[in-house]
Amino acid sequence: MKYNQLGKTGVLVSELCLGTMTFGGRGYWIPIGEVSQDDANQIVKTSVDAGINFIDTANVYSEGLSETILGKAVKDLGLSRQSLVIATKVRSRMGPHANQVGLSRLHITDSVNDSLERLNMSHIDLLYIHGVDPITPIEETMRGLEDVVRSGKVRYIGVSNHSAWQMMKANGYADKMGYEKFVATQNYYSIAGRELEREIAPMAMSEGISIMPWSPLAGGFLSGKFTRTNEIAGDSRRDTFDFPPINKNKAYDIIDLLISIGNQHNVTAAQVALAWVLKQPGITSVIIGAKNQVQLNDNLSATGLSLSDYEISQLNQISELPSEYPEWMIKRQIQGRYPD
Repeated sequence: MKYNQLGKTGVLVSELCLGTMTFGGRGYWIPIGEVSQDDANQIVKTSVDAGINFIDTANVYSEGLSETILGKAVKDLGLSRQSLVIATKVRSRMGPHANQVGLSRLHITDSVNDSLERLNMSHIDLLYIHGVDPITPIEETMRGLEDVVRSGKVRYIGVSNHSAWQMMKANGYADKMGYEKFVATQNYYSIAGRELEREIAPMAMSEGISIMPWSPLAGGFLSGKFTRTNEIAGDSRRDTFDFPPINKNKAYDIIDLLISIGNQHNVTAAQVALAWVLKQPGITSVIIGAKNQVQLNDNLSATGLSLSDYEISQLNQISELPSEYPEWMIKRQIQGRYPD
């Protein structure tokens, strides 16, 4: 397991991050996973034993149950809190009342306090804002995040599911005010969904912001269970929860190549897909999730897979994004600008 720098901080996080969205299973989250406490304990133990020190959850996962299960797993296993980097999130609706949603100072403070109680921890290492709140000014959100950092309840802050300009605006305001700035961005990114490369990835690499891909297997679609002749896996959340959206016709071509390369290395298509993401520029830690030990062990093995330059080139070519404006104009205009 390799360890990479978290943004411009001195913190090191494992190249794989254990995602806990499968823990619990309540309400909306049942199709994603219903991992029990005992099974979660084993998943956390296996992950930590493999070298993972970075664990991701969110207050909204299973309506708070994921945080509760994770906190109990850390306690049950007797893990040192200082050996782990724990991330959670704030933004989603956490109750029926008008202000139990969003990115106001009020909801940020309440949510952090509630998350700490569920996790049974004294602090959160990395707090992401879990999406855009269109009615709360970013100035208020950044002040609310600064409050929880200064209180000692949160160490670092990150952003998830925002556009590049929104992140730059937020960090620009934080810099002006002397507030804590975002050190990480968590976004959907897979070989079947490379839109991150248009604006977010170049911005993040320019600014020294860590990129933490979620759903690197496109919600299980790249596991190798789905092909043109087998559109229903029978044991995948994609069967009933078709998310994130992808171009399936293009994805089937990608899957064929993943399987072919996997066969040459005697590994699964999923391992090839994860290995590709791990090799991409700017990637700090790839979030993996599992419903069972078999899935987890397969994902963990991706760190040991070394793809050749030719294989990477094949995968890049088959999954390449079509050029969009202003990208094609920029490429045209910078020709000849570099010295020989």
